[in-house]
Amino acid sequence: MKLSPSSPASADLTYCTNIHPGERWDEVRRNVETYATAVRAKIAPDRPFSLGLRLSAAAAETLAGGDERWQFRAWLDTAGMYVRTINGFPFGTFHGTAVKENVYRPDWSESARVDYTLRLADLLSDLLPEGASGNISTVPGSFRPRATPSAAAAMVRHLALVAAALWRRRAQSGRRIVLALEPEPECLLETTEEVIAFLQDRCFRSDGLDAFCHVTGLDRGAGEAALREHLGVCVDLCHAAVEYEAPRTSVNLPARAGIALAKVQISSGLRLATLDAERLRRLREFADPVYLHQVVARTSRGLERHLDLEPALRTAAAAPERWPDEEWRIHFHVPVFSERVGAFETTQSFVEAALTEIRTRQACDCLEVETYTWDVLPPEFRPSSVVEAISRELQWVVDQWST
Repeated sequence: MKLSPSSPASADLTYCTNIHPGERWDEVRRNVETYATAVRAKIAPDRPFSLGLRLSAAAAETLAGGDERWQFRAWLDTAGMYVRTINGFPFGTFHGTAVKENVYRPDWSESARVDYTLRLADLLSDLLPEGASGNISTVPGSFRPRATPSAAAAMVRHLALVAAALWRRRAQSGRRIVLALEPEPECLLETTEEVIAFLQDRCFRSDGLDAFCHVTGLDRGAGEAALREHLGVCVDLCHAAVEYEAPRTSVNLPARAGIALAKVQISSGLRLATLDAERLRRLREFADPVYLHQVVARTSRGLERHLDLEPALRTAAAAPERWPDEEWRIHFHVPVFSERVGAFETTQSFVEAALTEIRTRQACDCLEVETYTWDVLPPEFRPSSVVEAISRELQWVVDQWST
């Protein structure tokens, strides 16, 4: 749905369907028909409602065949919904089994990531409303241990090839789609600043530009301009807060570098401003076996990183004398409307500041709520109704936008 539709600060607000378990297309379609329609009825019953699709590789393959995509497009029109963004980050199963670092595979050094993303682009091009641009959020290169020099070089080539396909598609259809790298802790690209540097130094110049120009036949000046139209950034506000970025940096740095901030994912993480034995004990309840929950500790020695919550807790238990010197921020998506979750603070204030900056600077026109962890929250924090939870998150954003 549109926030401030008659204002220059207008933006689309949606939620990502990765919240709902389902890998096959029939499951995704059923989730949209069941949950998204119920959310729209509560939040935007009398106006078009934006939908952020998450499609696994299996679902995308089904939707690409036969009349499925056109039937879905017709259903969207009838239901008063539209799609501007696809979450192309998780390739395979995303709920109910151990995902952890497998969420980054295939990464951008692998051709399967290219094929999957191109299929999503084909689908999105047909689903976009007339005159609208779209975006696909994706893995920030790779899981950091896999980011060898040769793998990084392959990533740059593959990103250039996808950008070339998006450029050709725009020339044919007039529809612009941006592939948006989403920085995340423990990946090749962890921060907004690192994504900007990677795009500037490797993709818009050097080997990325060479590969793009070779495929498209454009000269280097036109090639760089075209690349900037189709490669951009997706900022997840939980990730950015966990990395101790400043909201102004996360939101404004892409535009200052001449790079598209294609999407902002509105999400909040856990924060421990102080550590003590009881809070660390209770934090174990959040150490689920499904997702990575990276921890970044701010200390007098600088930022210290832990791949997951369990190793962070073991390290803390071994050195209690360091607790007074540490603040922890944790990549565990919690409701954006919550200032606290039980004994813990959240990074909600970061989200509030970022939204103010986005509205004031008109920094991004595609906002997506993405709390996908409802089913792994400790039982006392799980919602009785996911429709109520999503609706409450969207309404919180609407209220923030209007203040």
